[in-house]
Amino acid sequence: MAAIVPTLRFERPLWRDGLVRVAGVDEVGVAPTCGAVVAAAVIMRPGCHRIPGVRDSKTLSAAQRERLAPLIRRRAVAIGIGAASVAEIDRLNIYHATHLAMRRAIGKLRGHEHVLVDGNRIARFEEQVGPYTSIVDGDAKCYTIACASVIAKVVRDRMMTLLAARYPGYGWERNQGYATREHRDGVRRLGLTPYHRRSFLALQRTLAGDQTSLDLFGEERAAGLIEGDPLGVDPSAVEPLARDLVVTSAS
Repeated sequence: MAAIVPTLRFERPLWRDGLVRVAGVDEVGVAPTCGAVVAAAVIMRPGCHRIPGVRDSKTLSAAQRERLAPLIRRRAVAIGIGAASVAEIDRLNIYHATHLAMRRAIGKLRGHEHVLVDGNRIARFEEQVGPYTSIVDGDAKCYTIACASVIAKVVRDRMMTLLAARYPGYGWERNQGYATREHRDGVRRLGLTPYHRRSFLALQRTLAGDQTSLDLFGEERAAGLIEGDPLGVDPSAVEPLARDLVVTSAS
């Protein structure tokens, strides 16, 4: 079945109403068992033309996303990147951590008038970001959300590739932290890392086996690594991975 091509039908009524800073927002990294959850927010110029090939990042290959991300950057008025750390995921749960990452991405735009967000309505989101529209399957239907999905996916994949160099044996450069057979085998063989989401009980019970009774993160927490590691546990650390993609504009 052919992939759905996103359109500008959600943006155009807002542009006709005089809004010029309409942001599309999407996240990547909810389902993986390790690593931060990353969100991107993208503002395109009113009346813009779609970049051919841009669609839901899940339907694109890594090579296609890497080709499209610089094109999105050049066309965008502003791009913001936000993340929620492994520690925040474990403390808040993945649902609330995902919305935190979205708010951080929106905050990096330096001003917006309306937000188009992928998914269902979010409790109290309007109080925090202002007027917004939730769109189920928005990354497939809405062009600016699709742009955000590509940017977020590229940034998170880069993060996981760097983490894979630090923690070889899990295949993160290929599986991005999802619970593939390679990843599961790596956990059974090598154990868990500070980047695994301790709150994901399926990870503890299914992958860690007899290690679940241990405080696998105790030493890392005592050393402060989980709150301030430079490769994505600290949410501010995603910015160096996205410097060639971020666009900020106050106008």
